[in-house]
Amino acid sequence: MNPALEAIPRMDLPDLSTVEPVPLAAVPAPRTVDGLDPFEVFYRSEHAGVVRALALALGDPDLAAEATDEAFARAYERWTSVHALERPAGWIYRVGLNWATSVLRRRTRHDRLYLTETVTTVGEIIDPAVHLTLAELNVDQRAVVVCRYWLGWTVPEIARSLGLREGTVKSRLHRAHRILQQRLSHLDPAASRARADDPEQP
Repeated sequence: MNPALEAIPRMDLPDLSTVEPVPLAAVPAPRTVDGLDPFEVFYRSEHAGVVRALALALGDPDLAAEATDEAFARAYERWTSVHALERPAGWIYRVGLNWATSVLRRRTRHDRLYLTETVTTVGEIIDPAVHLTLAELNVDQRAVVVCRYWLGWTVPEIARSLGLREGTVKSRLHRAHRILQQRLSHLDPAASRARADDPEQP
C-alpha cells in the first residue's frame, strides 16, 4: 500500500486556532517604501515558495495551490497575530498542510495517490527518482523532509512551525532519511565513486 494513503493525524494549531478574526477595517496597514502594505509584501515573497513546498509534500500541485490560498486567506484575517510570529511562512505551510490533509481524507483511494508526474508543474525541477522516493513516504514524513531539505529549516524551526516536539521531528526525519538514502544512493557522487572503486559493492 502506498504510504501516502495512510491515515494522517491532524496537526493542531494551539497558538492561533482560537484567535478571533480581526475585522479588516481594524487591521493596521502601514505603507512600505514601494507603497505596498506588509501583508501584500509577505504574500508576494512567500506564496510561490509555499505552493512548491506543499506540492512536494502532498504530491498534488492543484491541491497545494488551493491549500496555499486558503492558508493566506486565514493569515490575512489574523494578520496582526501571524505577522508577529517568528516564522509567518511556517504558519502558512502548517495551515495549508492541515487543510489539504483534511481534503485528502475525503478523497477516493485513486485520487489520493502521490502524483509524481505532475508535481513539477509548479516549477520545482527535481530528479524523477526523488519524486518516486517521496511517494514512498507518508505525508507526515514528507512534510518535515520538505521543511528540512527544500526550505532549509533547522529541527527547532520545523518543530515550532509545525507544532511538533523536536524529538518527533528528528524521528520522522530519521525514518525518511533512511528510505531516501537507500533509494537515492545512486545520486550521491561519493557513493557512485565508491561503487566504481569496488566492483563487489551492489
